[in-house]
Amino acid sequence: MQKIRKGDKVVVLAGKDKARTGQVLQVMPSEGKAVVQGINIVRRHTRQTPQSEGGIISKEAPIDLSNLSIIDPKDGKPTRVGFMVKDGKKVRVAKRSGEVIDG
Repeated sequence: MQKIRKGDKVVVLAGKDKARTGQVLQVMPSEGKAVVQGINIVRRHTRQTPQSEGGIISKEAPIDLSNLSIIDPKDGKPTRVGFMVKDGKKVRVAKRSGEVIDG
């Protein structure tokens, strides 16, 4: 089970977007990275093709999972994630407040 999943609200702990929040769009566990909406925006120069118009396109680049922290559902501050078995299911738990993050 992963600590950060698609759809989670996260806060950036380090880098140029430090302290900004966003929703996880994609997680790449094999690379240890995630794409977060509105975070780590890069500009790509693309060539014009018959299918697409060329130009400078802004899009989100992956950010390392170690630079992200889940937002606690109770108080809205960054928290670490733990695991607990509840009703026979493994669930994620916020270490800060003890709240169940999912399930």
